Amino acid sequence: MADLLTPDYYEYEWVPLESVSLMPSGGALLIWPDGQSLECHPLWLRENSPGPEGIDPRSKENDLDVAKLDLDIRLGVAFVEDGALVVEFHPEGRRASFHPGWLRHVADGQHQPFALLPDPQIWKSQDLPEPPTHEGPLVLQDDAALAKWLNDLLEFGLARLVSLPTDAGVVELVGRRIGVLRDSNFGLTWHVSVDLDPNSTANTDVRLPAHSDLPSRETPPGFQLLHCQENTVAGGHSTMTDGLAVVQHLEQNEPEVLQSLLKSEWIFFNRDEEHDHRWTGPIIDRGDGRVPWTFRAFHPVRGFPAMPQEEIGDAYFAIQRFGHVANSDDFQIRYELHPGDLIAFDNRRVLHGRESFDSTEGTRQLRGTYMDSDEVYSRMRVLHHSVPGLQHSLAFSVARKDSNA
Repeated sequence: MADLLTPDYYEYEWVPLESVSLMPSGGALLIWPDGQSLECHPLWLRENSPGPEGIDPRSKENDLDVAKLDLDIRLGVAFVEDGALVVEFHPEGRRASFHPGWLRHVADGQHQPFALLPDPQIWKSQDLPEPPTHEGPLVLQDDAALAKWLNDLLEFGLARLVSLPTDAGVVELVGRRIGVLRDSNFGLTWHVSVDLDPNSTANTDVRLPAHSDLPSRETPPGFQLLHCQENTVAGGHSTMTDGLAVVQHLEQNEPEVLQSLLKSEWIFFNRDEEHDHRWTGPIIDRGDGRVPWTFRAFHPVRGFPAMPQEEIGDAYFAIQRFGHVANSDDFQIRYELHPGDLIAFDNRRVLHGRESFDSTEGTRQLRGTYMDSDEVYSRMRVLHHSVPGLQHSLAFSVARKDSNA
């Protein structure tokens, strides 16, 4: 029965069940030999049962129209056969078998959105004086090396590659090693250099304080990749700050400032001759606990207060304090980008910037692209399943709480 159909393309280890018992609710309680358990609702099992009006063997997706689902379905029979779960649905009379390894991954919480991903490690400059660094050519060729780089990227919010070629197409090559690139009004990939007629502050030689890109979007890009093609200028060092460390500091020392940053909203805009992007939100958006934090911190596109008049003064004080902390030596690291380096970072967590430089003496040419967080998360999960022994060599997050499905 090891070839039982599951609603995905993974190969699960056969983890035989020890027992199953019917529940008064009409579902089943599964028990494994190590004591792990899973309570299964009959409607959930019916939707995920293999075969017609269940899990299609071609798409591995559910083709049952929920409008046709009998909400009175219960389990009339449930037993273990060769370690697998076998049930019969009443009054339908349909019999189905379920892979115990697939059921076990649900019991272990590995179906949760942030399962198989590393837990974020909050850092300050003394903890992480420079970005975690990996060999770029190896990452392009080897999945295990790619997994280690992405693990650092997800854990610390930033990770660097070195020894890459300096061709313009390298940033796209690395990005597509992960997944789909995110387009924007700047293009699928874009340059960061000094323009005579810039449409972004990034394309000047002035200092850029700690910020995040595109806060004027409903959902700012999750990750950013910047590849250094040439850098012969004096100055212009890159900077990074962990936004989560700033939040932690404010929560412990200046809670009223943090509350203002979380509550008071601003209108962010990005407008030129062909585009007009606008969105309203707070400087720090903690989401609902199931999505990453989003830092909307880029003063050139923070245009208008969207709060009562009596809150505006406090809101300006709060963003000033935020800026002082985020750009301080205790929180911000500074490093130089060399030709062939590529820095990737979580644009919604890590605040990036650069020091000013003299554009009349040398050239600083970077190439960048954006990616949605989903692409990075997806690649890490797939690598977890496809790279042998990965779970033993990397620290990853798997929910171990009892699950009910």
